[in-house]
Amino acid sequence: MMVMLGTDAHKRSHTIVAVDPAGAEIGSLTVAATTDGHRRAVQWAGQFDERRWAIEDCRALSRRFESDLLGVGERVVRVPPKMMARARATARGAGKSDPIDALAVGRAALREPDLPIAQLEGPSREVRLLVDYRETLVHQRTGFQNQLRWRLHELEPGFDPPPGSLNRYRTLDTVDELLTKHTSMVAELATRETGRIRELTREINQLERDIEQRVATLAPSLLSIPGCGTLTAAKLVGEAADITRFRSKDAYAMWAGAAPIPVWSANNTRFRLNRGGNRQTNAALHRIAITQMRIHPDAQAFIKRRIETGSTKREAIRLLKRKLANVVYRKPPHRHPNNPTRTRRLT
Repeated sequence: MMVMLGTDAHKRSHTIVAVDPAGAEIGSLTVAATTDGHRRAVQWAGQFDERRWAIEDCRALSRRFESDLLGVGERVVRVPPKMMARARATARGAGKSDPIDALAVGRAALREPDLPIAQLEGPSREVRLLVDYRETLVHQRTGFQNQLRWRLHELEPGFDPPPGSLNRYRTLDTVDELLTKHTSMVAELATRETGRIRELTREINQLERDIEQRVATLAPSLLSIPGCGTLTAAKLVGEAADITRFRSKDAYAMWAGAAPIPVWSANNTRFRLNRGGNRQTNAALHRIAITQMRIHPDAQAFIKRRIETGSTKREAIRLLKRKLANVVYRKPPHRHPNNPTRTRRLT
């Protein structure tokens, strides 16, 4: 009998509920979110000869526990939080608690056999961390730039830098030169802001070079896709975290939110937008699709053909994204060639 070990992960504790194939609870345990607690959970789970762990995918909260389980040879699947919430909502019992959530995770994993299988992290996570850090710096720089524009509007009403130009050192030099004519506190703060924008721009540019080198090594074939730049490829690599964990191209497309959802009855066959899935990957596929519509003859012909057969432009773009998901899945370089499968002791 295969037992599913649904797990609700938190910062200080993890709750595990064992669920049989019929969805009934047959045992539960709460352990500390420490190495000793993880060891205790593995020892407790040893009573079930056939078992699989289902962990709610909560990024940092579940990452260490998942890594420890994989390190000792346990099998783990990741359950999206939205899927767990739906399972809890359809349960007969009311309320919310860690055991209820863990039971919902286990039942969701039983109901969905094609969930992505977790694997030990490799180079793709490093790419993801770099991409996330770069996006944080870009957000900070945008905040400084917006504030700087308001200060310039107060000091130099006739000076309005074009959109995106405050990323360039030449424009920042011009701003600094204008600020030298003013001695107010507003001008002093604006000068500090131009300095911070310079620092952030230098760091962002260095990160982009680092990301470019890593992506060129991990996924050169992704860069060969028309419309897929370095940062888009890095987003696809980092979010997928080894594409071999998906059972098929269809499972990957559903995970990415690129597979349309059927919403039809009787003779009216229609599909609607999939608002679930990994939105970061979906956005990366969307950027490729929009770029291909502008520069790639095959994509342009596909969009034209779909519109002529009755699809709206939005529907045609969704279909193009679905095709692009298949293309990305077939690109092998971002499959981890050295993903370790050996087990280790929890120490």
